[in-house]
Amino acid sequence: MKTEAIVLAAGQGRRMYSSMPKVLQKLAGTSLITHVIQSLQTISVSKTIVVTGHMADEVKHHIAGKNIIFTEQAEQLGTAHAVSTALPELQDDSVVIILYGDVPLVGKDTIRKLINVVASDTIGLLTVALEDPAGYGRILRDAEGAVTEIIEHKDASQDQLKIREINTGVIAIMARHLRTLVPLVDNNNRQKEFYLTDIIKLAKTKGININTVSPKSPIEVQGVNDKKQLSELERSFQKNQAEKLLETGVTIVDPKRFDLRGSLQTGKDCVIDINCVFEGDVRIGNGVHIEPNCIIKDSCLEDGVRIKANSIIEDSEISTNAIIGPFARLRSGSKIMAKAKVGNFVEIKNSQIGLNSKVNHLAYVGDSLLGSEVNIGAGTITCNYDGADKHQTVIDSNVFIGSNSTLVAPVHIRDGAFIGAGSTITSEVPVDSLGIGRARQKNITGWKKPNKKSDR
Repeated sequence: MKTEAIVLAAGQGRRMYSSMPKVLQKLAGTSLITHVIQSLQTISVSKTIVVTGHMADEVKHHIAGKNIIFTEQAEQLGTAHAVSTALPELQDDSVVIILYGDVPLVGKDTIRKLINVVASDTIGLLTVALEDPAGYGRILRDAEGAVTEIIEHKDASQDQLKIREINTGVIAIMARHLRTLVPLVDNNNRQKEFYLTDIIKLAKTKGININTVSPKSPIEVQGVNDKKQLSELERSFQKNQAEKLLETGVTIVDPKRFDLRGSLQTGKDCVIDINCVFEGDVRIGNGVHIEPNCIIKDSCLEDGVRIKANSIIEDSEISTNAIIGPFARLRSGSKIMAKAKVGNFVEIKNSQIGLNSKVNHLAYVGDSLLGSEVNIGAGTITCNYDGADKHQTVIDSNVFIGSNSTLVAPVHIRDGAFIGAGSTITSEVPVDSLGIGRARQKNITGWKKPNKKSDR
């Protein structure tokens, strides 16, 4: 059977106190609704219908893609009303999984398990038992344990409020049953809303059974209504990610101070110290050591690399046994070759630092190509931008650049050249030559510094 999905994403999220719709708030660097869409993509649903409402255009723009269809709930009258807008898009013979844009972590295994219990006479319902079920609809069962009804928290009696098994809102159902049941839902409740949960009681009257499935962890069904809940879910999510890495042998000094906002592939004997943030697609090899307070995004670190404290690395490649930092910044397009060193307060952009070369401190290297065994002195700047275009600096192997030098691109410094400290270099320096570009020193004897005028 085909599987189609409905994602409810119409709500405003007033308690977020944000100019963005709730489903676009970010968890681990990714919007809540994108987490949901990504889970659905892993199970290859044939069609995803996203029900929008508040700031619909922003939501559509954010997640527009293949096999995604949008419907709009212009007036928020309840979840059943939201689902009704999607009914014309469904095929009768499909299984429909209904998810929520503000419940971001329902896993692919849970979704598959729920879909697998659906049959022509059976609905799949995702439930979970919570220590504190306050605010959630409760699952009512008969003496044989069969689900008979879902009662919303505000409509529940005192005895019903003692039930710990709650409704997550996630349902898998044949499309033809959804078409039949949703129009029968009324709003005869305290909220005067059309609850999707009412289809469970209606289904029982038509001889349709309810099979329940539970997730591996309650975190999967934790919704987000305010920034406090968002922060709590963030910590729970990060803790789970850290634990998975620990199980593979990565040393994470303090899992409570670890953030992964993307994917992280690791080798053996890696150490990640506190307050490190990984974004996008990051790959690290064996024996990599990352010191505290580093940000690494969309980069590859090969075996033996050491990233010292407070360094920022973005869209870069770092080869075997290179050392970066502390307080270094590698911008997009940086390629650091084996055993090279990029030291404190150094910025590299769109440049290659060659084998065993050193840019140890207080320098900017941009749009440059460095050979092996190059030494860049403190305060050196490659002047790559003329106000309109970027230009390249090429430094061949075994070159020494003295401190406080300015290399005005385009410029080529050949093998074995030596640049005197404080030089401004504007043209090619030949092989094994000394390049000096500075004014001759003058000493003026008998010079007296100006006297400060007294205040009057």
